[in-house]
Formats: sequence, structure tokens, C-alpha cells
Amino acid sequence: MKRLDYEYNQGFLPLNRIEMELKGWEQPDFVFVIGDAYVDHPSFGPAIISRMLEVNGYKVAMISQPDWKNTDSIDIYGKPRLGFLVCAGNMDSMVNHYSVSKKRRSQDAYTPGGQMGKRPDYATVVYCNLIRRKYKDVPIIIGGIEASLRRLAHYDYWSNRLKHSILVDSQADILVYGMGEKAIVEVADALNSGIEVKDITFVRGTVYKSKNIYDMEEHITLPSFDELVEDKLNYARSFKLQYDNTDHITAKILIEKYNDHQYVIQNPPATPLTETEMDRVYSLDYMRTYHPSYEAAGGIPAISEIKFSLVSNRGCFGGCSFCALTFHQGRTLQTRSHKSIIEEAKKMIWDPEFKGYIHDVGGPTANFRIKACDKQVKHGVCKERQCLFPKTCPNLKVDHSDYLKLLRQLRELPNVKKVFIRSGIRFDYLMADADDEFFYELCKHHISGQLKVAPEHITDNVLSKMGKPENSVYRAFVEKYKKVNEKLGMKQYLVPYLMSSHPGSTMKDAVKLAEYLRDLGYMPEQVQDFYPTPSTISTCMYYTGVDPRTMEKVYVPISPHEKAMQRALIQYRNPKNYDLVHEALTIAKRTDLIGFDKKCLIRPRKNDKNFRPQNENPGSQKAKKTKKTIRNVHKKKNK
Repeated sequence: MKRLDYEYNQGFLPLNRIEMELKGWEQPDFVFVIGDAYVDHPSFGPAIISRMLEVNGYKVAMISQPDWKNTDSIDIYGKPRLGFLVCAGNMDSMVNHYSVSKKRRSQDAYTPGGQMGKRPDYATVVYCNLIRRKYKDVPIIIGGIEASLRRLAHYDYWSNRLKHSILVDSQADILVYGMGEKAIVEVADALNSGIEVKDITFVRGTVYKSKNIYDMEEHITLPSFDELVEDKLNYARSFKLQYDNTDHITAKILIEKYNDHQYVIQNPPATPLTETEMDRVYSLDYMRTYHPSYEAAGGIPAISEIKFSLVSNRGCFGGCSFCALTFHQGRTLQTRSHKSIIEEAKKMIWDPEFKGYIHDVGGPTANFRIKACDKQVKHGVCKERQCLFPKTCPNLKVDHSDYLKLLRQLRELPNVKKVFIRSGIRFDYLMADADDEFFYELCKHHISGQLKVAPEHITDNVLSKMGKPENSVYRAFVEKYKKVNEKLGMKQYLVPYLMSSHPGSTMKDAVKLAEYLRDLGYMPEQVQDFYPTPSTISTCMYYTGVDPRTMEKVYVPISPHEKAMQRALIQYRNPKNYDLVHEALTIAKRTDLIGFDKKCLIRPRKNDKNFRPQNENPGSQKAKKTKKTIRNVHKKKNK
């Protein structure tokens, strides 16, 4: 391979030995093994971590999607001076590979050309063991969403069992959880100063292994792994302790025992980034695209949505039960300055591929731009209270003015035709705002025909398990959205995201959701079935059958067949779902929804001789009329 072939890649970090030599390096400080293709954009975790190390004086070389069956694939640079970094990618590798029904996905948006199969299952563990076979004593630091959410013992949906902390199975030395910018630099500086990796036990936002816990400062001892396996309720109690210790101000050290000689120890979270620190992270020298070597394969599909999107915040005080953000980014909001965001936008709008549309300005929740309350700043987030659930906290600061000002500045930039908001509006927060100015500008300028929102369900008992507001809040939002658009003279629609089979959802709840969709006249093309991913309250409910917040029992749809029925009810008009919908209505004792009335979900079949609506007398005139209707309908069909 000729050296000249790689001259156009200048600006990216090395992706192979030739590119490293072109930079004049003899040895990298860190080799970063990643499960995604190498995309140097701040929406990709490895890009942020590698550039943070670079700006702090470290040489980082990348290995993207190595052949995990060949130890030589992680040895292209030789032994790094300080250690290996390992990240499975922007998604958990199992979520990346499998649908909720555990069927293999056909495409991987983070791989060249969308090709599936370029990374292994449980990628972090596999990559680390690959490194250990080659280098017995080199420090290995793991991070990213997969490692972060598996940092302590966790339920693994795909194997349907409790798994060790990923530190134990991977043989890594240190796990950096959360976003990791501060922790990774501190770990690098410690290694660079000559501190042995086993002695780096003092960095916030990290997890490490130890053979003893003597002289440990104030800490909480969690149930041991054996105790967790022995009783699921122990896991629920342990999860609640972990959930209560995710705040940087109030969190304690957590200790999880594995045997008489091994403990996994989690330090408190790293302190959130200040506005200045956030600005610095997003101002680093990113190339803002994928490595040129992927062009021949068709590029990286995942870049299309984020290339012209802007991150304005991190963290989320929404507290949805099925979301892992509390464990990964925390509930404390972190924001960038307007100046930083505008500067990034100015780079985007002169890109030859920019068509005038900024795809998104947001984060986990787009319309969160200020701290939830003043109390959080000094005392941390509340352990026993949520900001928006079950009711809006009276201490919550609701103010859209800063976000509105930012959006106005972006709209005024040259070449910008439209600024969309796609990362999600928290409608209950919007409804809590006494000032409607943002609501009107949202409808007028920042959507195009339809607004996607996430009520998730419509029955209050399911919503309470989801950590979402009562359905009455969403109904009020729908009415207000309609009135605002009428006043603006615009005809725009709402597209609700709804979830089937969440813990707490009985078949009767699923039928009520189907009735809601019938009355709405809306049939979703895709259904979001609850996916038990690591480290969420909902997944804990799914595994243990109790709500860890209250230890009360929760009904959980677990069997694939029941989940299929609940999912089919949301798409009851699809002929392929007829049998499942019919069975579901029978189980729920709602056969009154099988018939020819406009309120019915499905019609009876011709061979359904015994069909009659529930509670209908078989000898009544109404029953005879129903049977006659069935015969006539099928006669017309046959003609």
C-alpha cells in the first residue's frame, strides 16, 4: 500500500499504521478500539474522547471494527505507550444487532454501507478479551453506552439472565461511565505520570476492581452478585440504591462483591460540564464527517441525520422509566452557550451539501435549556421526587425564553430556510409554561406539517409505571395544539409515539390504546414495543416483577405471544394481525369490538358461526340481524 494513498486523510486521527507514520509518530499513547466506523463528529462518543485526549497532548490512533477472530487486527500499531481504549459504539452492540423480538437486524447504520455483521455481540467484552490475548499487562479503559449501562450487575434481555459487571467479564482495568470527558483526561494524566493502573482508584465517573475494601471512605455496600442471583427482589433493592446515587452531589461510593477476593467499586459521577467546558468540547477540531476510506463502500448512513443537527444540551430531568439517561448523562441539565452553537451552525451552512435545513437543535429533550430548579445547584437532584412526574413540581423552573432566543438567531443565519426540532418536545413541560410565545413559534417555524410527541400510552396505570404524566395532560396539549394552529391558519398534525407491552400494561390496557387510535383515525406504520435495555427502571420491573421505587408488584407482559398481541392491537387494521387481534379481544373479554359497528376494531370471519357480540342473547333479533349482516358482507366479497 502506497503512503501517497493516505495523504488526503490529513486532519483525521490515524486509522492505520501508514497514517500514523505520515503524522511522524513512532508509537501512539492510546489505541482506541471502536465498534463503529470512525466518524469524527461530536455526535459520536469516540470522536469527543479522542479529540479531548488530543487537545491535552496525547496521541490517539483508531482501530475501527477489527476482526475479533484475529488477534493481529488489534496489533497494527504495536503496543501503545499508555493503554487501550475500548468502546462498542454509539449503541449497545446487542440493541444494534437485534430487534425487540430478538431477530437479527438487516442493517447497521454505523458501518460502511450499512453492512451488518462487522462487530461481535457484546462487543466491549469481545474486544477486551482479544487485547488480553495479545497483551497481558497493558491497561485497558472501557467506556461508551454499552459499558456505562453495564457497569454493575445487570439484567441482560438477550441471554435472559443476570450478568456480572462488564468489568469482570471484559478483564478491563477501568470503566469510564457517563459522557467521560473529564474522567478520561484524568485517567490519562495519572497513567502518564507513572501511576499504575491498579492504583487509579480516585477518579470520579469511573468504576474499578479491587481485592479489598479496607479503609474505604463513606460508601454503600450493595447486595453481592450471588445474592442478586438468589433473589430477584435483591436486584430490585440494589437497582434502587444505584438509581438514588446517580447525582454528582449526593452520590456515595457503591461496592458490589463478586467473591471473597473481588469487588467492583463505583466512584460517584463526574461533575457536570459547565457552559464553558461544554463549549470547549464542541469547538475541538472535528472533521465533522466519516473517514474518507469509507466512501467507496457508500459512506456511513448514521451521518445523514446528525451532520446538520446541533446539540444544545445534555442530561434530562424528565425521568422516563424506560430511558437510561439518568444512569448515563444524569438528571442535571448541561447546556452550551448561544455563541458556541451559532459558531457551529456557521460552519454547517457553508457546507456544499447543506440544503438550507438545520435538522435539529436539541438533545435528550429539546426544550430543556435551564436547570430544573435552584435547589439542584446546591443540594443535587431529589432522590424521592421527580420534576415532572406524577405532577409538575412546584419548584420546577419553566421557561422557554432562552431556547426561543437561540432558535430565532439560527433562523436569521444566511442560507437557512428552516430550523427543525426533531429530538423531542416534552409536552408536559410546554403545557406548564404560562407564556405561549414558544408554543406559537414552534408551530409556525419549527415543524413541517406534523409534530412528533411521545405520550407513550393513554391509560394512567401504565403511564404511572412509565414515569409519564396522566393522559389528561396530553389531551389538554392536543386541544391547545389544535387551537394554536387554527389561530395561525395552519393545518398541522400530531404524530404520537406509543409503546406496547410496557410493564403494567394488561391486555385491557392494550385494547384501550387500540380504541384511542380508532377514535383518532390514526394507524402507526411502526410500533414501538418495549425493549428491556440495561439499567432502566422499566427493565428492572420486567426482570423482577416489582417497581423498584415502591417494591410493589407490577404486571409484566413477558411471553412473546402476549407481546405480539399487544403490538398487533396498535395496528389492528393490518390484515396480517387479524388472528392476534381476535385472540387479544377474546382474552380481554372485549368481543364487542368484533362486528360491523363503526366502533368495532375488526369484523367477524365468514366461518365464525358462533360469533356474537359479548353479552348479546343468541336468540335475540339483534343477534339474528348480526348473523344476516355477516352473510351479506361475505356474499359481496365473494362476488
